[in-house]
Parts: sequence; structure tokens; C-alpha cells
Amino acid sequence: MKALIIGAAAVLAVAAMSLPADAKGCLKGAAVGGVAGHAAGHHGLAGAAVGCAIGHHEANKQDKDAQKQQAQ
Repeated sequence: MKALIIGAAAVLAVAAMSLPADAKGCLKGAAVGGVAGHAAGHHGLAGAAVGCAIGHHEANKQDKDAQKQQAQ
């Protein structure tokens, strides 16, 4: 079981290195999601991943709204 977890962590680390460095909103979302996931049954890693995705989505949405306001 440990080998499976270590292998999965290695694959995730390599995949994370190939992603672009645009992490706007991700760090804040990952921190909040990690804490919430940990509190909800020791699922901090899953919570951090989902929080990162949501934080990044919200940051992009705010950027688009700001661009729309500037265009008007």
C-alpha cells in the first residue's frame, strides 16, 4: 500500500511540474480546501486539490469581470 501511495505522489509531482505557473487563486483556495478537507475526515490533500481548482476558477472569473468593466 505504501508503494502505491509513493508512486501516486511521484506521478502527481511530475504532473504538477508540467503545468503552467499561473497559480492565481490556487494557493488561497488550496489552503482553505486543505483545512476543510482535513476537518472533514482527514482528506486534506483532496480538499487542497479541489480548493485550488475552485480558487483558480474564481480568480479567472474576477479577471473577466474586471476586463468587461474596463471595456465599458
